[in-house]
Amino acid sequence: MVRIPEETGPRVRARELGLPLGRFKTGKFNAITDVEGVLVGHSTIIQGEGPLRPGHGPVRTGVTAILPNLGNIFMDRMSGGGFVLNGAGEVSGMTQLMEWGLIETPILLTNTMAVGAVSDGVARYLVQRYPGIGDEHDVIIPVVGECDDSWLNDISGRHVRQEHVLEAINNAATGPVREGNVGGGTGMVTCDFKGGIGTSSRKLPEVLGGYTLGVLVMSNFGKMHNLRVGGLPVGEVLAEKFKNTPHRGKSYGSIIAVVATDAPLLSHQINRLCK
Repeated sequence: MVRIPEETGPRVRARELGLPLGRFKTGKFNAITDVEGVLVGHSTIIQGEGPLRPGHGPVRTGVTAILPNLGNIFMDRMSGGGFVLNGAGEVSGMTQLMEWGLIETPILLTNTMAVGAVSDGVARYLVQRYPGIGDEHDVIIPVVGECDDSWLNDISGRHVRQEHVLEAINNAATGPVREGNVGGGTGMVTCDFKGGIGTSSRKLPEVLGGYTLGVLVMSNFGKMHNLRVGGLPVGEVLAEKFKNTPHRGKSYGSIIAVVATDAPLLSHQINRLCK
């Protein structure tokens, strides 16, 4: 196995190394939370070490919550849309979202086999907050995205519980967003390196409207030679250096991207924006 040198200084983002990433400026936090009203929270579950014992661990998973408008999304529904390319990972609630062009629940990200538990947790949270759901008000179908973290996580143990959903929602805040090995991204792998949660934003100049676009991803795909940063094929350079390190073996994987903007768009325009 190749020995990886210890870090000699604080971790930095690619932009801080001078890599050119796009032509527009970032928002204040370079995160999806630069779109006013958007909140993000995580619940991270890290338990156990050693070989996999299904049902016992090790556990490397979690939940990430995106609240679109300060948490009032059920009473103040917003225009929404989506786009599916090779539909894995999955997003529960996407059919209704695409048909209605409206989003009415928080957006949650987790592992593949926790979608049911997370959806149930969101439903319980909303019913407690708005007791008229299913009676005075219509029913709800929570929006929950998933990726497969089974290479690093005891996914069949189904360790995500309602309390983790509530923790992610209750922790949701504006400002800088924790990235990498947190929340739903805790067990994810990207291009044979540790993947997870990433986020960024761009602020259009006033001549183009001055709008803000923010993106948050849960990334879990690809092989090392696919990795490109700022258009540079860094993965091809790194592949030889890391050829003897353990890899996932198969490139099964996916990525879920959540896009937010303050631009005045209708649902069909949001679909195109996502695409």
